[in-house]
Amino acid sequence: MSWWKEAVVYQVYPRSFQDSNGDGIGDLRGIVRRLDYLKELGIDVVWLSPHYQSPNDDNGYDISDYEAIMTEFGTMADFDDLLAGLHERGMKLVIDLVVNHSSDEHRWFRESRKAKDNPFRDYYIWRPPSPPAPLPWGEGDVIPTPSASFEKTVETSIPDPPSPVGRGAGGEGPPNNWVSFFSGPAWEFDAATGEYYLHLFSRKQPDLNWENPALRQEIYRMMRFWLDKGVDGFRMDVIAFISKDQTFPDYPEGRFGDLSIHANGPRVHEFLQEMNREVLSHYDRGDGPCMTVGEAFGVSADEANLYVGRDRGELNMIFHFDHAVPREEERFLNPAPEFRLTELRKIFDRWDKALGNDGWNSVYFGNHDNPRVVSRFGDEGPLREVSAKMLATILLTQRGTPYIFQGDEIGMVNTDFRSIDEYNDIQVKNAWKALVEQGQGDPARFLSAANRIARDHARTPMPWNDGPQAGFTDGPSTWLKLNERYREINVQKALDDLDSVWHYYRKLIHLRKANPVLVYGAYTDLNPESDEVFAYTRSLAETLILVVINFTPQPVEIDLSGVLVARQKELLMANHVVEADDSPGLAFSLRPFEARIYRI
Repeated sequence: MSWWKEAVVYQVYPRSFQDSNGDGIGDLRGIVRRLDYLKELGIDVVWLSPHYQSPNDDNGYDISDYEAIMTEFGTMADFDDLLAGLHERGMKLVIDLVVNHSSDEHRWFRESRKAKDNPFRDYYIWRPPSPPAPLPWGEGDVIPTPSASFEKTVETSIPDPPSPVGRGAGGEGPPNNWVSFFSGPAWEFDAATGEYYLHLFSRKQPDLNWENPALRQEIYRMMRFWLDKGVDGFRMDVIAFISKDQTFPDYPEGRFGDLSIHANGPRVHEFLQEMNREVLSHYDRGDGPCMTVGEAFGVSADEANLYVGRDRGELNMIFHFDHAVPREEERFLNPAPEFRLTELRKIFDRWDKALGNDGWNSVYFGNHDNPRVVSRFGDEGPLREVSAKMLATILLTQRGTPYIFQGDEIGMVNTDFRSIDEYNDIQVKNAWKALVEQGQGDPARFLSAANRIARDHARTPMPWNDGPQAGFTDGPSTWLKLNERYREINVQKALDDLDSVWHYYRKLIHLRKANPVLVYGAYTDLNPESDEVFAYTRSLAETLILVVINFTPQPVEIDLSGVLVARQKELLMANHVVEADDSPGLAFSLRPFEARIYRI
């Protein structure tokens, strides 16, 4: 059985979901308080963003103890109550697995850097310096953010003195010219041992050495710890990077800073198959194996089945990035326009064709690393609710497991951050230092760009009502600025309004569960060249579902009679009121952001 194919997943960002103790920071007991809310919405699986002990340099993705709870979030007893509460309500729990790197405060790394002969040395990737030579960046320069898009913290500031950028004490160079996802060199010189360690992310996140069998066994033991507790699976952070080319070559000519090169390493599939054999395959609790979804930046649709093919023995699903991140250009000064509908639908089609018959797809718009989906593709003004419903229609009628990010079910939008001091994300703050404080960018232009693309938009506290602190906390303040529209956009208001975005999501989830065609049915795009109307079918046996969507804020018309046989049609759902005789045949007059679902 593959229960995860039929599931609807809800991502909880613990710091921003619900505070239970008045400190302004969301926590595990706060999530426990809201489990009935998730059950009523129709959620099957909660994906919990990192809850582990961490110095929190990268929002919990820098783990210092894999078997302890972040102090701000509560205790292990709180975690056990959360897990039990979910299972009592028929829901499952998937937790983040971050094993490409750890925190530099993890016991393994503290031991590793003590001496070259320390037993933990090979838990990480250490290499001797290269002879002094010109670096691909200037001495003392701010190293630009790599060109590849990746929605994580970008550390644009240079390493601290006394060493020049990327140099050892004697002027030695790093082992190669790799750069970090968070900007700057991917190698940090350690004066105590005279070698460099690799960090594809922050220098506070040293990469783990998966070539070491002892390290892999430690990871597998940790995974069993959580699975034995009863968790139902893992979302695996940047899992496509765990294998490194052991020759550590420079970037090829013309591809300096192309971080997709780090994906699909020579032993990645061997490692994942070993993980499956030793751990994952042993945790079938009667309704199928535990759920696994891998974050797979740099993995193309053509490569995806190597990770998720049904006979590969690796993962159930992966997250691709083709549609996820706003494109770069001058990221914080002149970010590229959003994807057009023709681009988005080609992405949907490409991934469905790649995974629809052998593997399985993950379908998502929002997550903790992206601005709000309504602000990206919908309307923040008078058409907010109808555009949010339109986007929900796409999310829940594509083939694959749908992932809802917290707050999207009430149509949350980006927050108006008016100054750099209101941001929390180090990505924004360090880019400000590099571009504005050094006179390379205009402050107003920078803030305008950040207000469109910053990750903090997804991380503002959940607005539960229109009362003090939006019902997120009983304390006097919140860890991050509240969205100032919380009196208009909040859960209680959405629950009270039967025509709200929340109720539309609930009905859509019910419709998906009641119609296997929306889970397993084949997907066909009917008008792939249109930048206005997204029309597609889902078909299974004798059942045919038609989805017709106006992706624009203007009225449009479309006639599908040339690509689809006209039959009697039954309206199943719509985000506008539709009269019985509104659209005879297959000709449609669609209002702004209108979405309709028919059985035909």
